[in-house]
Amino acid sequence: MKLIVLDRDGVINFDSDLFIKSPAEWRPIPGSIEAIARLNQHGYRVAVATNQSGIGRGLFDMATFNAINDKMMEMVFRQGGRIDALFFCPHTATEQCSCRKPRTGMLEEIAARFHADMKGVPFVGDGLKDLQAADAVGAQPVLVLTGKGMKTQAEGGLPKGTMVYADLAEASRHLISLSPAHA
Repeated sequence: MKLIVLDRDGVINFDSDLFIKSPAEWRPIPGSIEAIARLNQHGYRVAVATNQSGIGRGLFDMATFNAINDKMMEMVFRQGGRIDALFFCPHTATEQCSCRKPRTGMLEEIAARFHADMKGVPFVGDGLKDLQAADAVGAQPVLVLTGKGMKTQAEGGLPKGTMVYADLAEASRHLISLSPAHA
């Protein structure tokens, strides 16, 4: 089994400093939905790991969060793909939980769910916290320049060996080209 982990906001969909608080505000980055379907078609299981402190801040509730994710899942499904699992941290940074990236709780849950070793598993994110979490569990950090990605790259401090791509579409094409022909 091939596994890939994706951050959501800034990787799959356009991000907002004001948070994505409704399905109407959730808009896919061009090519990202097709990239997920392409990954599936090449044998990848896709997990999403996303910090969602907007829940903890009271900016939106679980019903709204689920409606946003339902929109994303439906769009992926319509392209012939699927997101196999979605993990999220609803906590604010002040809560000091173990699941909020850059901590590794979500990635440990993903490893347990998929009975997988995270060593070398691509984790695609647009923020340093994503890359740090990936590095901490031995996953392959992959930075996309969408969302906060250009700022993240400019600020430096990326984990050694971080791969950098313009967007999820480009990252997916490259990762597929590196994988064996048979899933």
